[in-house]
Amino acid sequence: MAIFKTFVLLLSLSCFCQAQLSPTFYDQSCPNALSTIRSSIRTAISRERRMAASLIRLHFHDCFVNGCDASVMLVATPTMESERDAVANFQSARGFEVIDQAKSAVERVCPGVVSCADIIAVAARDASEYVGGPRYAVKVGRRDSTTAFKAIADSGDLPSFRASLDDLSDLFLRKGLNTRDLVALSGAHTLGQATCVTFKERLYDSSSDIDAGFSSTRKRRCPVNGGDANLAPLDQVTPNSFDNNYYRNLMQKKGLLASDQVLFGSGASTDSIVSEYSRNPSRFASDYAAAMIKMGDIQTLTGSAGQIRRICTAVN
Repeated sequence: MAIFKTFVLLLSLSCFCQAQLSPTFYDQSCPNALSTIRSSIRTAISRERRMAASLIRLHFHDCFVNGCDASVMLVATPTMESERDAVANFQSARGFEVIDQAKSAVERVCPGVVSCADIIAVAARDASEYVGGPRYAVKVGRRDSTTAFKAIADSGDLPSFRASLDDLSDLFLRKGLNTRDLVALSGAHTLGQATCVTFKERLYDSSSDIDAGFSSTRKRRCPVNGGDANLAPLDQVTPNSFDNNYYRNLMQKKGLLASDQVLFGSGASTDSIVSEYSRNPSRFASDYAAAMIKMGDIQTLTGSAGQIRRICTAVN
């Protein structure tokens, strides 16, 4: 009986912590928090449209490495390695300064109240909405980590651009995300750019099933020798708009990254979802919003866990 009571208590505490995440978490403590973040993010994207994709990716890379805790924001110290220097982030993760600016703006309104982790999550929503994506209610109430997790970031918790469908499915499943979540979240690649090094071998591999015309166009910016840092839009048609063209591209064998194209073709288990989203942009938008909310719940710190950082780049 004592063991049962202990279990019930632990379960109750767990549920309480999870319940602390709510779209209304700051309604009393900082009622202008979300509007302040939104204004800051919209200003940044108006200056550089590509930043929308960068902020969505930053949230993804934060959540997939030990949870949505802003650990990705921490810079290296003599005793701590930074996730910014992990292979999947080094010289490719962007938007840190935009989050810093939003944090500064919020601190002027409500000092010491709003976490960096929440700012990243809200920024990802505001970024996608600004360029045509869905508006959804972000649950807030996260707290910030007191360390970074570079080793975890380098251990396979961030997907490779060469990842197979099985690799992606297994990774997302470990994070509590199902196949539909995987396909919906991958649709964020309707925005943004990739460096040549991430797709060059796909262009010049004679066994690749990439569309010949698409490949020929991309080779102009990505020569067989050199040019590894050159950028190319993930969606060549509407690279700065959040739409369902990503899925149409996959069906035409015009996925730029190998890890994108594996979602469609050769009888892939995800073929039907890609086809559905290509025909039904509203279903894609609603599933994307639901998957983003679900991703935002990964291993969150709440209650007295972690801290509210004064600045996002360093622990208090």
